[in-house]
Amino acid sequence: MVLVSGVGPGLGRSLAVRSALAGADVVLAARTESTLRSVADEVQSLGRRALVVPTDITDGAAVTGLVDRALDAYGRVDALLNSAFFHPPPEELLSADLEAMRGSYEINVLAVVHLVQKLAPALVASRGAVVLINSMVIRNRLPGFGAYRMNKAGLLAAARGLSVELGPRGVRVNSVAPGYIWADKVQAYFRRLAKKRGVSPEQVYDEVAGTVDLRRLPEPDEIADAAVFLISDLARAITGQCLDVTCGETHH
Repeated sequence: MVLVSGVGPGLGRSLAVRSALAGADVVLAARTESTLRSVADEVQSLGRRALVVPTDITDGAAVTGLVDRALDAYGRVDALLNSAFFHPPPEELLSADLEAMRGSYEINVLAVVHLVQKLAPALVASRGAVVLINSMVIRNRLPGFGAYRMNKAGLLAAARGLSVELGPRGVRVNSVAPGYIWADKVQAYFRRLAKKRGVSPEQVYDEVAGTVDLRRLPEPDEIADAAVFLISDLARAITGQCLDVTCGETHH
């Protein structure tokens, strides 16, 4: 069974559906129940089971309830795929609101660590795996991403620390760092940029993709496939690593 945290209409959906296509039953966690139920319908149409658990991972009691319901339903947890995050507004660190930064760190790092803490006994019992979705922001130097870069650097350090601690107990912990994911949010962003500049969205895409080795941007299923690989037995000797899935936008 795979628990997917942060199920939205883009990458979170793909993580669940691609897990189901690989043969897994899933537990779906996020705040928006309607989205969870839509994804659950897709998973079930593939012949796999799906448990919907509306959850705010910053709520400790809700996280405990999520883990309890997953274990009650399936009796085990084989993997966690975490895509839950909050993107801080673009701003410079020198003028950033420190209280807002604390709030985003709580969501993007501490809540994720707490989720792994709660799942650790079940993951140890199944000799399972964890993949935390990170971001190419840890590699690039684009301005205005200071708070988000700090969050994701903290999440990367957390994944490495968890690998050190859980590895001797048979649990692997890795990260996936996507580039621009060609889905609703990036498409809307490119449309805004295009309107502001008076050009077509296709031109914006071509300009961005023109700096990428494969001359295109990765899609949600491609990010999800990398995560599913990392929780599979094909990656049984891989832990403590961060796999960039950017179509060559970043090299690492």
